[in-house]
Amino acid sequence: MQTLTEKEKMLSGQHYFPSNKILQQDRARAKAICQLFNIAPEAERKAARKALQSLFSASPNSWIEPTFFCDYGYNIQMGKNFYANHNVVILDAAPVIFGDDVMLAPGVLISTASHPLDAKRRNKGLETAKAITIGNSVWIGMGAKILDGVTIGDNAVIAAGALVNKDVPANTVVAGVPAVVIRHIDNDFSVTN
Repeated sequence: MQTLTEKEKMLSGQHYFPSNKILQQDRARAKAICQLFNIAPEAERKAARKALQSLFSASPNSWIEPTFFCDYGYNIQMGKNFYANHNVVILDAAPVIFGDDVMLAPGVLISTASHPLDAKRRNKGLETAKAITIGNSVWIGMGAKILDGVTIGDNAVIAAGALVNKDVPANTVVAGVPAVVIRHIDNDFSVTN
């Protein structure tokens, strides 16, 4: 029987040690690139943005404002027309998959990582991570927090300051701590002249 590496355990949703040397090196690389992006003068922003996008899978028309932070980068997949405003943090110990036309307002936090409830495991330094999937045409409001294992359906709106700890149905608005559905959205909009 083959023993899994800590990275393989992390990516498969098992308990893993983030203190593992390889995972520390992966995080250090991502943080160094984020730091360069965040402090780049406007004249060097294009090159800094290209370096940042080397961390993850993003379409050429994705746009991220500084400051931006992530743990690894390689677990992030951005669809077409992705936009992240200032001060976005994505803790990507598991996959974070964004559909097309997703917008993140300032201060959004997305975290796949969690710690065991059991104090003995937690004190040993163990973590787990669960993937987050965000559908097409989702808008996540300022300061919202998306927790591990959540799926957000297409066309959903996450209100400013919401704490999302459960799946969000498509075509809904959620708000609050914890977030609950406060409205259904009619996306049958047509323009008439």
